[in-house]
Amino acid sequence: MSGLLALLDDVAAIAKVAAASVDDVVGQAVKASSKAAGAVIDDAAVTPKYVHGFSADRELPIVWKIARGSFFNKLIILLPVALLLSAFAPWAIAPLLMLGGAYLCFEGAEKVWHVLNPHDHTEEDTYEEMLADAHLEEEKVKGAIKTDFILSAEIMTITLAALPIGISTWFQAGALAVAGIIITVAVYGAVALIVKADDFGLHLAAAGRLAATRRLGEGIVRGMPYLMTLLVIVGTAAMIWVGGAIIVHGLDELGVHMPYKIIHDIAAGVAQGIGAAEGFIEWLVTAVLDGVVGLCVGFALIPLVQKVLNPVVARVGSVLR
Repeated sequence: MSGLLALLDDVAAIAKVAAASVDDVVGQAVKASSKAAGAVIDDAAVTPKYVHGFSADRELPIVWKIARGSFFNKLIILLPVALLLSAFAPWAIAPLLMLGGAYLCFEGAEKVWHVLNPHDHTEEDTYEEMLADAHLEEEKVKGAIKTDFILSAEIMTITLAALPIGISTWFQAGALAVAGIIITVAVYGAVALIVKADDFGLHLAAAGRLAATRRLGEGIVRGMPYLMTLLVIVGTAAMIWVGGAIIVHGLDELGVHMPYKIIHDIAAGVAQGIGAAEGFIEWLVTAVLDGVVGLCVGFALIPLVQKVLNPVVARVGSVLR
């Protein structure tokens, strides 16, 4: 009997240690993922534009498809890659992030270019216009998951960098997994609420018992197109800003300090002496200048992608087929 009690006591002690370890993993995951708040906001702002224009009954299925792709990006692809890079090739993280940043700059700048030149249709535009609705939805989902991959890579890398030095690989893996799940649920939960807000407004306007409730519903319905347009603008700006910031910080890590130093000095100079708002102004100026860098990089990449990379990819694809 005493042996059984001792065994149960040992099991209880092990369970306490395991529970403490789980608490540590969750705590570190939440703490580390908070460092990636900027990228999380960007992700939430970018996604609704991929749902814009579809019928109401397709909105939540599209959000779920993108969320499922985001889980796959973070947990199946990026988590093991981040651990491998951290263990065996930490020097490769910055260049890979810069490639992803360049893609974000290109995608954001291309949308700005289409706004500035609405009649400048590319082959890609003509192709999209010819797609059936189902194929267009598939293309939109693929585009959203591809963009999510870049933002998720940044989120996972920032989270990994924020974890304590010297922790075990298993602890890193657990913290990254928890952070990835929390962030994905938060982002796509918010996106689902945004895209269904107009349906909620219609319900209030039609079924509300009070006049104030019905007016609120009508206000939500009237305001949603403006909100969706705003989110498209914010999402595009976010891609350009985040892409530019990734490139500037990547260059600094690789020893090219001038762009980062110039931006930091300008931001610090503008914010100096402002008082309580000094930190916010410095961040804002830094973000704007990172965005300028991102827009320049994106515009520079547009002819390269359209005139060189796209034809090469098309030629390779035709050969493989």
